[in-house]
Amino acid sequence: MMAAPIAEAEPSTRQAFLEAMAQMATSVSIVATDGPAGRDGVVVSALASVSADAPRPLLLICLHQAGRVPEKLLANGVFSVNLLGEQQRHLADRFAGRSALPREHWFAEESWTRRDTGAPVLTPALASFDCSVSQTSLVGTHFVIFGAVCAIHSRADDGPLVHAQRRYRRLHD
Repeated sequence: MMAAPIAEAEPSTRQAFLEAMAQMATSVSIVATDGPAGRDGVVVSALASVSADAPRPLLLICLHQAGRVPEKLLANGVFSVNLLGEQQRHLADRFAGRSALPREHWFAEESWTRRDTGAPVLTPALASFDCSVSQTSLVGTHFVIFGAVCAIHSRADDGPLVHAQRRYRRLHD
């Protein structure tokens, strides 16, 4: 589905929006895909639960259309969402491109497995969702990708890695 072109926001409005959104705390996740179009992954914070009551639970992610991952993910038709724990900042930095490690080694240094869809799933993630692409929509500059969840894994021995005000934060009780 192709969206109609959207007029760009005025620079001052765009900057005000970015500054205000930086105040929102979000979990940090790695979205990963593999298949005929290739393996790749990227850090995302735009992730939401859509429905637990569908035939298969649904979630959504948002990826910038100009990034290297959306084309591969959409062609492969599968992806995983891996919620990172507080001890996994190095992985967030790696998949955000803030690491000296070459991209071809990003998956080599951690424990990745494959479950139902064949997408790479990070074994030590706080939670992992193995998904098949259910629906997509291009909205402005981002693809909104809905994933039908095929397999779930979670553990509760770490706190979630959180990002707010342009840096990592810890949750406190």
